[in-house]
Amino acid sequence: MSLFSRNVDLPGLQGTLRDCTNPGSKGFKRLHAGDIAVINAPDITRRDAQLLLDAAPAAVVNLARFSTGVVPKYGPHFLLEANILLIEGAGEELARSFKDGKKGRITDDGMIHMGEKPIGSGTVVTPTSAEVAFLDAQQSLVDQMEAFFGNTIQFIHSESPLLIDGLGVPEIGTRFSDRKVLVVSPGTEHRNEIKRLRNFIREYSPVIIGVDSAADTLFELGYKPDLIVGNPAGIGADTLRCGASVVLPADPDGHAAGLERIQDLGIGAMTFPTAANSATDLALLLADYHGAQMVVNAGAPFNIDAVFANDPAATPSAMLARNKLGPKLVDAAAIADLYNINTGRGLAWLWALLGIFVALATVILVVGLSGSESFINNLIDTWNSIALTVQGWFS
Repeated sequence: MSLFSRNVDLPGLQGTLRDCTNPGSKGFKRLHAGDIAVINAPDITRRDAQLLLDAAPAAVVNLARFSTGVVPKYGPHFLLEANILLIEGAGEELARSFKDGKKGRITDDGMIHMGEKPIGSGTVVTPTSAEVAFLDAQQSLVDQMEAFFGNTIQFIHSESPLLIDGLGVPEIGTRFSDRKVLVVSPGTEHRNEIKRLRNFIREYSPVIIGVDSAADTLFELGYKPDLIVGNPAGIGADTLRCGASVVLPADPDGHAAGLERIQDLGIGAMTFPTAANSATDLALLLADYHGAQMVVNAGAPFNIDAVFANDPAATPSAMLARNKLGPKLVDAAAIADLYNINTGRGLAWLWALLGIFVALATVILVVGLSGSESFINNLIDTWNSIALTVQGWFS
């Protein structure tokens, strides 16, 4: 445990630097009272702040801003109320320079040192500055939500026939009714999610829809999509020729980007005219309209936090499409977790094998010592007796 102190020769708050930039890191596990926690948490949440509070560091240095001005979060207030020094915006310079477990020092101007050497600097967060940032973020969120739901109302006005009664959804040859459907969209984890879903795919043989470039990922991993939804300009020719039905998102006036590529490849395709922003939204609505029993969505997660954070993918059409599916829509991560339960089978097999060896050894020991002859002769006599008995069964 390293307690901070103020030294006349080396002014400032002193403590051991701990790398807490990744949750579950060794630095976070070693964080003790009086240490200096180095984090990378823009808009730090109350939960993350509480994890730091439990360790009681003397200071928290954030490579990012405690509040970016987008979402109001209470994390900084909790830390300040515990009299923890907060430094924000230390950036990449500190990330490259500091080492976990080394002694650090923070001066009143927000400069971070290791010994005499400055390794980075940031801005000292005060209760006043934290409150101003919180109020600014709160107003920003209100303005953003007003704009978002204004756009949502406009989308409902223009697309209510599609949302209510499926008007405009193309008819396709693939049978969806009462089947499970897997919709795979491009995303940072979509390739890994497909791999984690292999047992689900093997067990249920779902209808597979590849959205945009994720169709290529499916094809590369050995899965032939039943349906491809997206702009063919960003999809490989071999994937487009794999035999899947192709649906092109189109503007409300009928213009579909990438139609020329489809014509050049000699592939048939259908258009799906709508004002929706994303091919993923169209894929979800298409699966729902055609009677899918359950829709598993991989690669394009959506939640209210994405809306609050003004994520470009968190659009009114994304929210309404997912609400349209309701309880039949499931995130791929949840399905993958169901197939990833650690049952301890490897350990069970080991114990079973050990039990067999113990049983065999016990039988050999009992048989070898039970006769009047030598150990080996007793085993031979027993074996011959068993063999003669078995022979008698079949004679």
